[in-house]
Amino acid sequence: MTDPRKPDSNFPGFNRPGTRHTLVRRLVTPFGEFFRAESASGIVLLICAALALLWANSPWGESYFHLWETHVVVGGGPIQLDYSLHHWINDGLMAVFFFMVGLEIKREVLVGELASPKKAALPIAAAIGGMVVPALIYVAFNAGTPELRGWGVPMATDIAFALGVLALLGSRAPTGLKIFLAALAIVDDLGAVLVIALFYSEGIDWNMLMYGGLTLIVLFGANRGGIRRPAVYAALGVVLWYFFLKSGVHATIAGVLLAITIPARTKINVMEFVGSAREYLQTFEADGVRSDPSGPLTQRQESALERLEEAAEGVQSPLLSIEHALVPWVAFGIMPLFALANAGVALEPEVIGGVGSPVVLGIALGLLIGKPIGIAAFAAIAVKLGLAGLPAGVRGMHLVGVGLLGGIGFTMSLFIANLAFTATTLELAKVGVLGASTVAGVAGYFILRSRGNPGMVTRAGAQHAHD
Repeated sequence: MTDPRKPDSNFPGFNRPGTRHTLVRRLVTPFGEFFRAESASGIVLLICAALALLWANSPWGESYFHLWETHVVVGGGPIQLDYSLHHWINDGLMAVFFFMVGLEIKREVLVGELASPKKAALPIAAAIGGMVVPALIYVAFNAGTPELRGWGVPMATDIAFALGVLALLGSRAPTGLKIFLAALAIVDDLGAVLVIALFYSEGIDWNMLMYGGLTLIVLFGANRGGIRRPAVYAALGVVLWYFFLKSGVHATIAGVLLAITIPARTKINVMEFVGSAREYLQTFEADGVRSDPSGPLTQRQESALERLEEAAEGVQSPLLSIEHALVPWVAFGIMPLFALANAGVALEPEVIGGVGSPVVLGIALGLLIGKPIGIAAFAAIAVKLGLAGLPAGVRGMHLVGVGLLGGIGFTMSLFIANLAFTATTLELAKVGVLGASTVAGVAGYFILRSRGNPGMVTRAGAQHAHD
């Protein structure tokens, strides 16, 4: 066991007894909590995808498709919105998902694995390879056909599923590998956002886009003006989303742009918080010594506690607090609902007969072969050129295994497929995405498991017993 009296080298400046506060951990190392949430979300996604497939192919299959075509009307007059439930999920709720993606990207660029060129080089190179090679494989199968439009489908990685599989490996997977996969997937998400914005937006209404641009300027002005209340950004974000929805640029892009405007600076700096927190805790402790330990708090203790809470709020940036608040809603609400609404495929004869079609082969081979080759090769090139270094404990086969986990396209691939295809072609694309994602996840797990070091677990257990 860890001795709480010893300094914690992972948290410089917080090595006195009693300073391992949950908030401080979250401020210094947000990755751990993010990884756990994304990992657990993958299990929920898997359940919803399986449920969608079973429902779509059950005797009640028609009710599955009818449900998502149910129309929901919001608003009235000139701003009345009348869309199917499927449309509300894909263009409405998924805008919140993309907002979350934008927050993750901004945080990683400011203080995470993408904060310096040296740290960012490896995941960026790997992500580029993991997007380019699958797209080229798909193009090779579908060049000269209308289905060429789906080239973006095999480019995407589902971060929740990928991290979920990696979590199953426990200590067999080096910590550096987990961080690398998370950073790679975030860069991959940024690539998917750009692809959607540039290639899957149609019929631009320039007036609405101009209004959206003006709203974005107001949001940046709010940031520069020191406005930190989430409600202000939420209200302006809805306006921004409406204008993008009507502009022809996919509405989910509004979520990413909104995230860029969220303040990332804290109200007070970390060291100021440490000094204030120590003072308030000393006051709290001093009164506790003089009073009944099991009795009610004294007035001075209540005052110290209130000031400590205010200081804690001040040291947490709006970006971090909003991201933390959204994680459970996105991971266990929006994404599973998207999976339930989009993963259902009726396995009709024409769909089963189309399994060998260029669309299915392009998507499946892009995810299964293109992803691991692109990720491993581009990462190796970056290391060979001296642009980046491998994380501690990570070897060449680890990159191949992570590349296969990158081939779990699922959420993002299904999302792009919905933009690229309609009718039977969309169903074929879903088959390609779901089949390839399943095989990629299983193969990636066993490759990484075989490369794990069982001695690592033994040594960890021995050290734990010794402590």
